[in-house]
Amino acid sequence: MIHIVTDGSVDMPPGWAEKYNIHTLPLMVRFDENIYTSGLDISPINFYDLVKQTKIVPKTSLPSPGQVIDFYRSIARKGEKILSLHVSSKLSGTYSVIKLAARDVENEFNVIPFDSGAGSIALGFMCREARIMENAGYNIQAIINRLEAIKRNLTVVFTMDTLEFARLNGRVTAVQSLLGSFMKIKPIVYLKDGLLEMVDKVRTRNSSLDEVLFAVERRIGQKPVHLAVVHANDPDEARSLSHLVKQRFVCREVIITDLSIPVAANLGPGAIGIVAYPDEI
Repeated sequence: MIHIVTDGSVDMPPGWAEKYNIHTLPLMVRFDENIYTSGLDISPINFYDLVKQTKIVPKTSLPSPGQVIDFYRSIARKGEKILSLHVSSKLSGTYSVIKLAARDVENEFNVIPFDSGAGSIALGFMCREARIMENAGYNIQAIINRLEAIKRNLTVVFTMDTLEFARLNGRVTAVQSLLGSFMKIKPIVYLKDGLLEMVDKVRTRNSSLDEVLFAVERRIGQKPVHLAVVHANDPDEARSLSHLVKQRFVCREVIITDLSIPVAANLGPGAIGIVAYPDEI
């Protein structure tokens, strides 16, 4: 069996980790001098409460190669194969740490690092596809080829309710040019070549959600897709958006999931978007 590992930037519906035997390397988030580990000593509810109480824009922290190696040793035995799928290397240094750790244990495990070029539920989708293919008897190269195809055909579009988190964390290009009187605008952000890029801006929340839908429609048309609505502490809006996508697109499935704490720390409360990829690639 291949051990499938991802990191704490992943989003998955409840039960996926157990059903598809996916192991998640925790990532850390820092509020000034206080460091919390996502999924261990801070939950999404605690996270948003801390944001409100402290008024601090949190930052994410990388694991060390030693922590990654300890994690591998906790799930695998010597000689076993580990497929390690991670958040875009252009958005985080996590993948670089993974490669260092993989080299350090090359005589102990066969670690195959994979740069997803994304994060959030895109990582969850990729992990699920890898497990389904492995269970069906596909070899590791066929699995990697499928993941690369998903990566090339992935659509990620979202909007943010506040620019403050992205501005301070520097994860979205062009946000720095929107300071001053433009702080109330709602940016439309695409994932392009592993980077988050602001491609448009509107004045209201409703307009921003309409633009997200238009952007996704331009990309996927009426192709059957696997689709997820992701949100940062805005479940009601996510449910409303999910109803709209079901009416508008040909969906094999529609998933609603919370943004993971490391992702929400960079985008801020109220971020909401759509992640989709074609059923046939």
